[in-house]
This record gives sequence, C-alpha cells and structure tokens, in this order.
Amino acid sequence: MITDHRRTIRERYLSAPVMAAPEPWRKLLDRPVGGLLGIGFAVHPDTGQDLVMTVSTAGHGLFDAATGEIVARDRDPDPDTSTPDAEPDLACPGLGPVEGVPVRIAGLFGGGPHRTTSDGWTLDVVAPDWPDHRVILSADGGGHRGEPGGSWWHIHHASWSEFRTAGFSPSGRTLAVATSSDLTLWTRESVPALS
Repeated sequence: MITDHRRTIRERYLSAPVMAAPEPWRKLLDRPVGGLLGIGFAVHPDTGQDLVMTVSTAGHGLFDAATGEIVARDRDPDPDTSTPDAEPDLACPGLGPVEGVPVRIAGLFGGGPHRTTSDGWTLDVVAPDWPDHRVILSADGGGHRGEPGGSWWHIHHASWSEFRTAGFSPSGRTLAVATSSDLTLWTRESVPALS
C-alpha cells in the first residue's frame, strides 16, 4: 500500500522536467558507449585532472574530465582483468597515463562513486517509474523540498537504456552518469574550500 506521503514524493519526481544542472556545473560530454558495464575515476599523475575510465563490451576507454577527450583506448584488454568482477575491490587495470594503477569500477557488477561533495552537493537516483531512473542533483544535502530548479534539479532521465551508476569524482569536480549505452559528464572548475 502506498501512503499519501509516498504518492506525493513519487508525483514530484514524475512531474519534474529534465533541466540543466545549475552553476557552477556545466555539461561536458554526452557520448554513446555501447555495451557500457561501468565507470571509474582516476587522477592524471601529471596534471591532477580527473579522468573517467569506461569498461564496456568493446574494451576500456579513458576520458579527460576537463575536456571530454579520449586520453587512451584499449579495444582488446586482457580477458582475465577486462571486467571488474575478477577482483574483490571491483578494479580494472588503468590505461594510458594511469597504466598499472587499479581503477575501481562501479556499475553492472556493483560498487558506487561518491554521492556527495565536500561543499554540499548531493546526487540521488530515484525510480518512480521503474525501470526508468532519474538523477537528481541537489545543493541542500538531498532534501528535494520545494520546486525543481530551486535547490534540486532533475538532470538526467535514463529511460532508453539500463542505468549503471551515477556519482561524483573524489575531487568533487566531476559528476558522471553511466547507462548501458551512454556516458554523460558534468564538470566544474574547482571545489570551494570549506571554512
């Protein structure tokens, strides 16, 4: 039995349109990645920039989260380590500038990226019309009170393919959503220091 409170929450999410993420976030990438199994975050050893690693049925890829460019690609990874389920910590070997560094992958096999940032941004995934998933970004710690576009934003609606994962990089500068067919990235220049 669904309560009135739950019905109200469900209707709030169902009626919220997909909208742009607020400042300081900017959408950087919305790229097809067929057969996407999961994603993970790494840090470029020379620049300190966030990197996003994709693991798919077509191999591994590494994206620069500041530009959206592909940094490295491996179309034929070692079958013993090509998916994260081979390791207890759900990691795959890094490639390109993070070669030899294990990258934890979240997605089809489990795991998950950060859902909050040090300066208060929160990411929630809701499914009021499952199996569709909606990604909700909020500035107030996830309360989702009030109207969309005030302190919370419906930034992604996964209705055409299976949801894999969503979350922030450890630095809090990158936000990623992965489905079985797409990688979507948002970025911001820096994370304000907490006082």
